[in-house]
Amino acid sequence: MATLQQTPITFQCRSPCAQYTPTKPHTLSFSGGLRLPKLTLSVKSRRRGGARMSDSVASSYANALADVAQSNGTLEATAADLEKLNQLFSEEAVFNYFINPTVTVEDKNKLVDAYTKEANLQPHISNFLNILIDMKRIDEIKAIAKEFEITFNKMTETELAVVTSVVQLDEANLEQIAKGVQKLTGAKNVKIKTEIDESLVAGFTIRYGNGGSKLIDMSVKKQLEEIAETLEVGDIQLVG
Repeated sequence: MATLQQTPITFQCRSPCAQYTPTKPHTLSFSGGLRLPKLTLSVKSRRRGGARMSDSVASSYANALADVAQSNGTLEATAADLEKLNQLFSEEAVFNYFINPTVTVEDKNKLVDAYTKEANLQPHISNFLNILIDMKRIDEIKAIAKEFEITFNKMTETELAVVTSVVQLDEANLEQIAKGVQKLTGAKNVKIKTEIDESLVAGFTIRYGNGGSKLIDMSVKKQLEEIAETLEVGDIQLVG
C-alpha cells in the first residue's frame, strides 16, 4: 500500500498511489470567477476499462480522502469543498482543460493553487487535486465527489433525500419532508437536495434509500397516470 503525503496529512489509498510534493504557490489573476487559458485542442475524457473499474478507482480515492478528513476533524468541511469542486468540474471548459494532455502539469497545478485561494478550499483538498493531476486521475473527480458523498452519508448516518417539484419549495415544507424521511428511515440526519421538474404539473416526489431506490410520488402527474391506467385510456393532459 503506497502513501500520498502532505505533512501532516497522509492519504492511505486503496489503489496504487505515488508520493506527491506540493508545488510552490503561484499567483493567477481572478476577477469574477475562474479564468482558463485559451486552448486550440479539445480532448475527450479517456476510458479506463469501463464503468466498473472507474467506480472502483473513484471509491478508493473517495475513501482515502474521507479517512483524512475524519482524522483531522474536517469531514463536513471536506464534504462542502467536494460539492464546490463537483460544481466547478461540471463546467465543460474547466473539465476539458484539466484532462487536456497538451496542458502541462505545472499549469494545472497553478490553476489549482489559484482556485484553492479563490474558493477558500482546505489545504488537503488542494493537495488531493494535485495528486489526481499527477496520477492522471483528474478525469475521475466528479465520480470521486459522488462516491465521497456516499461515504460521508454512511459515516455520519445521513439519509439523502432528493425532492423534485414544479417550483422551489419553501424551507418550512422541506423541513417537514426531512422529518418525514427521518421517521421512515430512522436516520440520525437527513440531507435534502432539491430539483425542478415542470412535467410533474403540481405536487412533488421524494426519492431516498440506497441509490435513490425508494420513491414517494405526490405529484399530479402520477395521479393522472393512475387515473388513465384505471380508465384504460391514453395519457391525460390538463388544458388551461
